[in-house]
Amino acid sequence: MNAVIDQQQNLEQYMQQLGKQARAASAILANAAPAQKNAALLAIADTLIKQSEQLKQANNKDLLQGKKDGLDEAMLDRLELTDARIEAMVEGLRQVSALSDPIGEITGMDFRPSGIQVGKMRVPLGVIGIIYESRPNVTIDAAALCLKSGNATILRGGKEAINSNQAITECIRSGLTTAGLPEHAVQVINTTDRAAVGILLGMRDDVDVIIPRGGKGLIERVSREAKIPVIKHLDGICHVYIDDQADLKKAFDIALNSKTHRYGVCNAMETLLIDSSVAEKVLPQIAAAMRDKGVELRGCVDTLKIENEMKLATDEDWDTEYLAPVLSIRLVDGMQQAIEHINLHGSHHTDSIVTENYTRARLFLAKVDSSSVMINASTRFADGFEYGLGAEIGISTDKIHARGPVGLEGLTSQKYIVFGDGHIRQ
Repeated sequence: MNAVIDQQQNLEQYMQQLGKQARAASAILANAAPAQKNAALLAIADTLIKQSEQLKQANNKDLLQGKKDGLDEAMLDRLELTDARIEAMVEGLRQVSALSDPIGEITGMDFRPSGIQVGKMRVPLGVIGIIYESRPNVTIDAAALCLKSGNATILRGGKEAINSNQAITECIRSGLTTAGLPEHAVQVINTTDRAAVGILLGMRDDVDVIIPRGGKGLIERVSREAKIPVIKHLDGICHVYIDDQADLKKAFDIALNSKTHRYGVCNAMETLLIDSSVAEKVLPQIAAAMRDKGVELRGCVDTLKIENEMKLATDEDWDTEYLAPVLSIRLVDGMQQAIEHINLHGSHHTDSIVTENYTRARLFLAKVDSSSVMINASTRFADGFEYGLGAEIGISTDKIHARGPVGLEGLTSQKYIVFGDGHIRQ
């Protein structure tokens, strides 16, 4: 019993130490010059390139253990660090370094009748705790965006990526030191003990906001237990709707890309909606292409009348984020029914319409209540990198503070500033 108590006390002491170190580092980062932060980002990028083989060796340990532990293919795909993904991490760091620094930006300076000037200045949030699961590239994305936006961060990756994250952390620490910034500006929790998450969620004195990035169970736990504000990302139940005035070649390409470009990602299409008047023209080609890619199809009763080889979709299917080669298909009678389905069953993440009708496209934009709404484009574009943010912490489906891909601006706040010249209130 005493050993258990000592272990818990040691874990709490360790977490509190991380918090104090992060708070001290955040004070330095908040006032760091843009050039110094950019130098750190570029130094981290250079180190990733130099250490790429070591990163892949560490990642391979995680992949082998993941296979032993029975991780599914989607999870293993999210876990793997290929040369292309390492290069994408490097490119993300370089893109973030090239972005305008948001900290210190002053906007809205207006004279008031009293003679004072009132405006707003953009400032860091402070210390950000980020909890995520298998994708080790999140470690770099999070570090880059927090660093550029003047925030210190405490990262807690999933146990399945522990070796990969530790190897990446060494690259980050090297880059920070090279640029003369505190190495504690980015800290990765080095234990897989789930109790560490519980402690982090209650560290109100040293952590300003929590961002969970992972499965539904993780998000629900964080939202339930956190005593700190949360920016959350729920399911990615994304839709593509093919309108009866769609260019069917565009519709085919967009549907196939939205589903099969990658399966285990939050912006992959999970439900395809097709206007019933064009279903016989486009559904057979889409279904055949999906099957060639190994996608299991589940359709509504009307869908099965055209393509009877697929399974009958259940009510649960419309509310499921598969993160796998599985697709639900429903025929609808017009755009309004498609919008109603999306707003009822979607997760307010990303939804797309394929149409050549400008008026309908505008109505779809206005009526679909999601963080990203698209016209004639694959849902896979819902991504901070593709939006020009350099990288993203996650895609927020909240409506307060940040919505959609959370980049630099989403990790900052604003404070009012007042310029006077001896003014006093009469």
